Amino acid sequence: MPAAPDPTTVTAALANLNDPETGRPLAETGQLAVTAADAATIAVSLKLTTHSAILWKVTRARAEELLRAAFPTVADVTVTVEPHHRPPSKIGQIGLEAKSVIAVGSGKGGVGKSTIAASIALGLARAGSATGLLDADVYGPSVPHLLGLSGRPQIDEGKIVPMRLPIGGGEMPVMSMGFLVPPGEAVVWRGPMLHGAITQMLRDTRWGPLDYLVIDMPPGTGDIALTLSQVLPLTGAVVVCTPQDVALLDATKAIAMFRKVNIPVLGMVENMAYFVCPDTGKRYDIFGSGGAKRTASELEIPFLGEVPIQIPIREHGDAGTTAANYDDPAARPYLEAICERLVGGIAAAAAAQPPLPSLPVL
Repeated sequence: MPAAPDPTTVTAALANLNDPETGRPLAETGQLAVTAADAATIAVSLKLTTHSAILWKVTRARAEELLRAAFPTVADVTVTVEPHHRPPSKIGQIGLEAKSVIAVGSGKGGVGKSTIAASIALGLARAGSATGLLDADVYGPSVPHLLGLSGRPQIDEGKIVPMRLPIGGGEMPVMSMGFLVPPGEAVVWRGPMLHGAITQMLRDTRWGPLDYLVIDMPPGTGDIALTLSQVLPLTGAVVVCTPQDVALLDATKAIAMFRKVNIPVLGMVENMAYFVCPDTGKRYDIFGSGGAKRTASELEIPFLGEVPIQIPIREHGDAGTTAANYDDPAARPYLEAICERLVGGIAAAAAAQPPLPSLPVL
């Protein structure tokens, strides 16, 4: 016979419901409150941080599922989510205030890496996470064009004031070499200059407290991954590729590079996965089919999703309105799914970590 609902039994039913950010049970961290518990009504409030904003709906649905399973005779089960403030700590040699730093890379150019990097940052920001975007593709910075941003950042009290993109009722800070170099001018630098430029953009930009910093990497296996591994504890990397074999070979090298410098690979994204003719509805696998998913399985890393060739995505990129992809019902589901799986993987990794030892009471 099911237990009678009261604050104790309701809390016990949610004992295995974890905070997506820390991986610890919400009941143990004071982020779960039972506001009603009787034979007719159960009401619970979950306090979740903006770091997991894109998972709030999933977490709330999971709580409702657990409660209905534990108390099948209770008709009225309500779970609400309230924001829980947990500021980021300063990380790395440069003291960046961010909870998660995600590098987006590729083995070769032309696979849509910058579009995916910008889309991940936009998706997290739209969900409610404090998100910044750094365009570290020094030789070919395309983020300013994709987002329709221009101008030169100002310097205030020795700090670079990043450009800001209005989004989701707030603003997303964006920094790129494209803001510092005149259009059409080439950057011809050796490794030490690259290291200095990336370190300066990370250290001297006034990012503010962030849930996520997304870094658009240059294509290939160059110096910048090594620089990042030295100055920041990266949460991990996302590798973007197309289905064709030559792109997958290069993507595999990029994965090997990240692993060599001890940067976890959070997953793969297959861009330009296929094309559906708008006139006939017929699907064309222009660059092959399913290559990234197979490669991810072989390398035992998550497959975050695929993005088909879509004319609106190309048009928005050319027009500097990449953010509008999330207003397009054809593009939005693919992009949101990638963000959800990415943050879900980060949450699963946090839950798999052993709990921190309790400090002695002095």
